Amino acid sequence: MPIVILIVLMVGLGWTAQQAGSTGIFIAAGVAAFAFETPARTLAVASAKGIWDAIPILYVIWPALLLYQIMNQSGGYDALRRGIARMSRNELFIIVALGWVFTSFLQGIDGFGTPIAVVAPLLVAFGMKPIYAVAIPIIAHIWAKFYGTLGVGWLATLQVVDIDAATAFSTGVQAALLIVIQAVLGGFTIVWLYGRWPAIRAGWPLVLIISAIQGIGQIITVWIDPVLAAFLPATVALLALYPLSRWSRYSQPAADIVDRPAMREDAHLDESGAEPPMGTFAALAPYGLLTVLATGTSLIEPLRQMLEGPAVGWAFPAVATGLGVTTAATEQYSALRFLSHPGATILLTALIIWLVFASKGYFAQWARRSGKAQPGIVWGLVASAVPASVPILAFLTMASIMKHSGQNTMLALGIAEVAPAYVFAFLANGIGILGAFITSSSTSSQVLFSELQVTLARAKGLPEATILAAQSAGGAIGNAIAPANVVMGASTTGINGQEGAILRKTIPWTVMAFVATGIATVALVLVTQ
Repeated sequence: MPIVILIVLMVGLGWTAQQAGSTGIFIAAGVAAFAFETPARTLAVASAKGIWDAIPILYVIWPALLLYQIMNQSGGYDALRRGIARMSRNELFIIVALGWVFTSFLQGIDGFGTPIAVVAPLLVAFGMKPIYAVAIPIIAHIWAKFYGTLGVGWLATLQVVDIDAATAFSTGVQAALLIVIQAVLGGFTIVWLYGRWPAIRAGWPLVLIISAIQGIGQIITVWIDPVLAAFLPATVALLALYPLSRWSRYSQPAADIVDRPAMREDAHLDESGAEPPMGTFAALAPYGLLTVLATGTSLIEPLRQMLEGPAVGWAFPAVATGLGVTTAATEQYSALRFLSHPGATILLTALIIWLVFASKGYFAQWARRSGKAQPGIVWGLVASAVPASVPILAFLTMASIMKHSGQNTMLALGIAEVAPAYVFAFLANGIGILGAFITSSSTSSQVLFSELQVTLARAKGLPEATILAAQSAGGAIGNAIAPANVVMGASTTGINGQEGAILRKTIPWTVMAFVATGIATVALVLVTQ
């Protein structure tokens, strides 16, 4: 009920994320209390944990919005638009480069919604309609979710399941095989959203080349080191953009693409408008600095270990429901390593850029040249971040209540109970999708359902590695409709309240990915069983 009602309210009735999320808390709590015999103490602990679970996401949203305000009020986005236009005269190529390739690269090194928060406003600055500017990077980075952030989803899976080394290796390879679907389908969906069939005809070679680098590269890298399975191919794809931009097919405008539903009517590749106070290099500096800091703090082992030292977490008591669902006590629940978290990288980047831009007088110059009254960095941040924070808190609280009351486990067990073995194999990635939708995290979906999926696979006589791989792929797919991702994108593009419209763009892709992954899972079962 909480999941169905949440979708109906946001997608069907057009409620804002704040309204739907707040309602979802009461529905989940009501179901927990009356159907799952969850006492008030358990609900209180679950709610407190949900609020704490939201902090790592808010730690990305607030710094990302700070960076957005800095760039917006200094003329940085206008400078970027002009600079990007000089890289290629082909608008489709630029959309693919920013919306897909750069987004995936960011996901390879940083997670927690960082790619969406960074890239969505860049696409808006380039001339894309905000709803598309959010939907495109959300879909684009899905292939890099499971092995992204330097393998955090993979490492979390190994922590919660008891499998031997051979099964773990087979799981990793089969998960990479299934994720190829996300890369190919994601690329073609991005091109379709931009310009429908004419864009598909113009962009299919580019999509196949990029998706081959990402998908096949991930499969190869899994054999070497799964931790780098998203980062390395994403980096190669980023480097491949330069030679691809020299290709005559993508260096000049695509005259055949007339209908561009993703772009605003005033979107163009010329240099009209007020002259920004900075050049392209200065406008790119924040993203270059962000990339250097994120890569360095992730790959330089002594630095990474030093930053991972300080951690904050809260102690919570053991709780139970009347139906026997128990949650153990914890001394340091979901410890937040605030120095190594991606939010710290974005915050440091934003503060450095703020100081540099202010010292050069960019804010005052842009206010004069553009003729726009600027609200100020701090006020602009508060005005945009507060509305974004409320639904995040609501969604994570609802997710925690569902978890602690046993609703999530009941969903998975219910699917398994009514589905014969091969039907369950087809539906297995759907459990991962549900987990990611409920928790707004592919990693949380892995923690929530991986062990249960292995148990169900054994009970139904299915290969454990294949079903676990399907869970991993589904956990990534579910991020396309994860409420926190949608809210984050809406907040950084200034369209708070239009989360339902964004979901209407991402749900069809999610359904297609679910069906394709289900069919591929059944095929893998037939091959490996």
